[in-house]
Amino acid sequence: MSKDKLKICHIITRMIVGGAQENTLLTILGQLELGHEVTLFTGPSLGPEGKLLERQKSLPNFEIVETPNLVRELSPKKDLAAYRELKAYLSTGKFDVAHTHSSKAGIVGRAAATAAGVPYVVHTVHGQAFHAYEKAWKNWIYRHAERWAARRCHKIYAVAQAMVDQCVAAGVAPADKYKVVYSGMDLTPFLNGVRDLAQRERLNIPLRGPVIGAVARLFPLKGYEYFVPAAALIAKERPDVTFLVVGDGLMRAELEAQVAALGLTDNFVFAGLVPPEEVPPLIAQMDIMAHLSLREGLPRVVVQALASGKPALGFRLDGTPEVIRDGQTGFCVAPEDVEAVAEAALKLLGDPAELERMGRNGRELVRERFDWRRMATILTEDYLQGLR
Repeated sequence: MSKDKLKICHIITRMIVGGAQENTLLTILGQLELGHEVTLFTGPSLGPEGKLLERQKSLPNFEIVETPNLVRELSPKKDLAAYRELKAYLSTGKFDVAHTHSSKAGIVGRAAATAAGVPYVVHTVHGQAFHAYEKAWKNWIYRHAERWAARRCHKIYAVAQAMVDQCVAAGVAPADKYKVVYSGMDLTPFLNGVRDLAQRERLNIPLRGPVIGAVARLFPLKGYEYFVPAAALIAKERPDVTFLVVGDGLMRAELEAQVAALGLTDNFVFAGLVPPEEVPPLIAQMDIMAHLSLREGLPRVVVQALASGKPALGFRLDGTPEVIRDGQTGFCVAPEDVEAVAEAALKLLGDPAELERMGRNGRELVRERFDWRRMATILTEDYLQGLR
């Protein structure tokens, strides 16, 4: 293999349908296009979100190694077994680069890659394990684990500047060890999305009337605790609004019951878990995207909404303000401020020209910055620079 053709191993806990996983897969595809040899080392893809690799219509040939021992939850026995398996695999594979993703794989993977003597070891922070809504004792463990792992890699990438700032403030590593590489996506279907009356009919959305959407797993911290109360306030002023929820999860029955108790059943459409290719046409039916997550690296769904020309609403935390530029591409409000969310939504719905202007701004912001091939190229060039 020539010095500019690398052998790369990406390591992640699981390949469910999710932002970190999509980022990892698109990085792999981009690096394969660039002519490098790439392997994916992962644990079992368990969870209601669905398996990302199985949902892809076609993938180029690349090696995928799956071990039952690389799991998301803390499991000393399995963690040690995963470390040993990965160390042995990397030791015999003669890899140039080991690139870890997600917290657990980042700890186990960086330790194994360093012990195996991989020349260049890097990690991507997609979202913090420690955050303001986690228990203090868990945050202490996570911070110290990240500090330990940071000493066992050469570079740490982050999907948003906010992630870098938080890590530096927590003493994980100095600022010069980090580099922001925005999370790449295939934005073409979002940039080309159009309203489709047939799609609205299929979902029982009125052909006229605005739509405010949310695309996220129905899990705690994903923002539905605030989306539904905000919807109630919005519907008082605008009973013609439909709230479209795309995603599924543990909270679905609870949320449907809450919606019914508020008398909003006719205003809500729960689309459930849909294949990735069905997300762009659903976002195209929306007028506004509301992403009220309390824990986010950089919200991919907001980038997708902006690419679709839809302004977004979100909370002013983590990487969200880097894409929801307050007053330019939507509104960023204080975390958990339901009334501010409702006020911002009503302001946009009452001013179609402003809504359109913010949609245009958002599209221009994300069009090139979040291109997936650009992300893969930046990462690969950084590997090459680090290996020189």
